[in-house]
Amino acid sequence: MAGYIVQFIIGGTVMLLAAMLSQSKYLFLSGIITLLPILTLMNLNLQVHNMTAENFHLTQRNGIIGAIGMIILMMIIYYCSGFMKPAQSVLVGVGVYVVFMVVSKMTFA
Repeated sequence: MAGYIVQFIIGGTVMLLAAMLSQSKYLFLSGIITLLPILTLMNLNLQVHNMTAENFHLTQRNGIIGAIGMIILMMIIYYCSGFMKPAQSVLVGVGVYVVFMVVSKMTFA
């Protein structure tokens, strides 16, 4: 229970710092993107204490696959937006993302 309280405090502090570091509403996202890795590392540190080595490596592998999937999603949407309508680009991107995640799950399960 104490770990969740610490995570809540750390997360709130990081969000507050991101808001304070941003000079306008357009830079808020930049502040979040800048400080999010710090929050992720702190969260990972808290999780490591409650995980076995096997669970940690499984979580790490799933995180890497998920990150690659998100890169694929963004690349497909960006590429398709050059010659498709935005809604169609997003649907194609999500379709490719779902296929990638299903294939990854079956391959690495």
